[in-house]
Amino acid sequence: MNVRKVAVNGIEIAIVNSDEVCISDVQSALDFMMTVNYETGSHRIAVAKEAFVEDFFDLRTRIAGEILQKAVTYQFKLAIFGDFSGYTSKALADFMYESNQGRDIFFVPSEEIAIEKLSRA
Repeated sequence: MNVRKVAVNGIEIAIVNSDEVCISDVQSALDFMMTVNYETGSHRIAVAKEAFVEDFFDLRTRIAGEILQKAVTYQFKLAIFGDFSGYTSKALADFMYESNQGRDIFFVPSEEIAIEKLSRA
């Protein structure tokens, strides 16, 4: 896991890239968020989708809802970036669309857009 911090418009954002799964359930998500916060001091995290277990993107598992609810509860803002075109679930597409309408959770195609969204949220 590679963590770095950027500042945009006076907002500090942690950026996490990982080739391995770091978030597989609610507890690992909490550990992840707290570790990134400890290392960077930021509650805004842009994270590559590869850091999430594949079941996260299957809404029937409820993992996404549980993890994202914890993020909001602990006042984290997350932008998950990557290529989501391989997912054909209408429910997932709707979930991502609705998330993107809010101010806490974003699903975006690139790290640059993730940074932009988090700096404005």
